[in-house]
Amino acid sequence: MASKGNLSKQVCVIGAGPSGLVAARELRKEGHSVVWFEGHYSKGPYSIYASLRLLVPREVMGFTDFPFLVKKGRDMRRFPGHEEMFLYLKDFCEWFGLGEMIRFNARVEYVGMLENDGLDCEELRWVVRSREKCEKVVEEVFDAVVVATGHYSQPRLPTIKGMDAWKRKQIHSHIYRVPDSFHNEVVVVVVVGSFVSGRDISMELLKMAKEIHLSAKSLDDLYEGLPKFISKHDNMHLHPQIDSLQEDGRVSFVDGSWVTADTIIYCTGYSYSFPFLDTKGIVVVDDDRVGPLYEHTFPPLLAPSLSFVGIPKRILGFPFFESQGKWIAHLLSGKRTLPTCDDMMQSIKEFYHSREIAGFPKHKTHEIGTFEYSNEYGDHVGFPHLEEWRIELSKSSLVNFFTNMDTYRDSYDHDLELLQVAYQSPHFTQLGLPDAFT
Repeated sequence: MASKGNLSKQVCVIGAGPSGLVAARELRKEGHSVVWFEGHYSKGPYSIYASLRLLVPREVMGFTDFPFLVKKGRDMRRFPGHEEMFLYLKDFCEWFGLGEMIRFNARVEYVGMLENDGLDCEELRWVVRSREKCEKVVEEVFDAVVVATGHYSQPRLPTIKGMDAWKRKQIHSHIYRVPDSFHNEVVVVVVVGSFVSGRDISMELLKMAKEIHLSAKSLDDLYEGLPKFISKHDNMHLHPQIDSLQEDGRVSFVDGSWVTADTIIYCTGYSYSFPFLDTKGIVVVDDDRVGPLYEHTFPPLLAPSLSFVGIPKRILGFPFFESQGKWIAHLLSGKRTLPTCDDMMQSIKEFYHSREIAGFPKHKTHEIGTFEYSNEYGDHVGFPHLEEWRIELSKSSLVNFFTNMDTYRDSYDHDLELLQVAYQSPHFTQLGLPDAFT
């Protein structure tokens, strides 16, 4: 619902990724004063393996008013690596002049409600304590806080019998960088997890390790491309879920098979973690469900002074983050209002119930998996629906991913007509065609 008003707020945005970047841009467009903290919020830095490439093509990844263009002298692939994504975000930052808002290397250590402010969301303010490198702690007060730290910093590990007693090397994929350390003709590696990182890392290790044993949670739900790829390589083997680990190095699987391994790499995803955030128990993380959050964004008792950007998974992220930032900015300026707290809580309960009926476990609360939700979400703030070419290109790349494990990022002749439509759309023509398509 829209309302009158144009209030300027002092807003703290926490998070250095694309969700925080575009949220800061939208807030500033709406006239708010923004401080954007760029820092790391886990025990170590955000970690990405060197060969990581996009899962979907660059054409669908760009923000609505800043396409992900091909630039000569850089990574010109349709599915570029993570360094090219970083350069795109840097281009975005420079194009919109966002650099002046950034506090570089500023680690936020505490965010909490200002004492005596109570829970009146109209007057609620936030204490933010940050530390730049090894300098003293700086304490500031903000009218609103946007948490945009994402969900790729806290490794999620499985619980396996004997895991603590297994004496050999165990790492999560966020530690893995390059395959060089596995260059040994006798090394046997078990990779746990059969989705993107598990597949990518397994493929890299094929030429390095003696044997690769890929453990999938369920062999019944495997996509076509994985068994087809494994059948091409004598030193790669597929197994079901791990049953237990033995002190002598054995890894036993639920089907009774086993292998003696030197290293286990857990490609098992990440968990949500906000160690700096103190909401007095109002917002909690319970088995990877962050809540209660209305539309995965607003805690009813604290909104709109506290909001979260980038919580949903399995969604076309960049345009969605943009719509989140726009909604938050409009709420803080008074252009729009949220439903009542009771109505938001009821909506959350109904959503949880619908997920339970559909068979989704709690830790998959924020896995969306539909394009329709992005459009429905955008309707709250008048954000444009996803273009049909963007949806079709995404679907096409995912189908290719599931059927052609080792070639899908570099084989896309079937997309040429869709690409032509995409590059003739306003999304690209407003800033000119990329060099490779002129």
